[in-house]
Amino acid sequence: MAVRWLTAFIDLRSDGFADVCSFWQELTRSTLSPTRGSSGEFATLVPEKGDAFLRVQRLGAGPAGCHLDVHDDDVTTARELASSLGATPQSPPSFFSPGGLPFCIVSHDGEAHRPPPLAWPGGQHSLVDQMCLDIPPQLFDREATFWTALTGWERRNGSRPEFDYLVKPPEMPLRLLLQRLDEDQPGPCRAHLDFACDNVIPEQRRHELLGATTARMMPNWTTMRGPSGSEYCITRRDPFTGALP
Repeated sequence: MAVRWLTAFIDLRSDGFADVCSFWQELTRSTLSPTRGSSGEFATLVPEKGDAFLRVQRLGAGPAGCHLDVHDDDVTTARELASSLGATPQSPPSFFSPGGLPFCIVSHDGEAHRPPPLAWPGGQHSLVDQMCLDIPPQLFDREATFWTALTGWERRNGSRPEFDYLVKPPEMPLRLLLQRLDEDQPGPCRAHLDFACDNVIPEQRRHELLGATTARMMPNWTTMRGPSGSEYCITRRDPFTGALP
């Protein structure tokens, strides 16, 4: 399997859907495409430059969150591989990973250009550039092995013992971070988005002015809670290189 692109879907509840879409538009300085789907449940956040890799989905039921679309030229072979590695097929193109994380395998539409970091009035640069898979400890080894085999990307140790990450090709818009949760956080797996930013404090304030609240502050990341109730992080990683300073 050759992963050609990754798309992050921001899954939103029906109540307040338009307001939360506006929140993510402002965060990412993007425009919202016309809706599509049988009920107008899908839309794309179109960046100023580069190819789109963020989309929104209005859920019929269930909690807000996010999931991943994996793009490949040969979706039949890719879906067969996912099944052989332990994913559970749902209605095409949907799967659950071995740890219960929803994802889709879809065709590649020619996306190739990663959007650049954005400059903001506070002097900072930021960019959504990572999806963190939050994995309960009893599921970690199997889930990490699954994503390593599905993508074919090298797995490396992260900056802390609970983190591993997969080394993405440079043109890919999203890195996959694998986080081993604490013992008291049961399954299934879930996921959240991370911003890379070269000055977290003004970026945090920018998000708060748009309607987010600060949930917790750590040395290398700040966890935010958006209007939908879902959490995401602003990290200290360089938005141009992805590396910690």
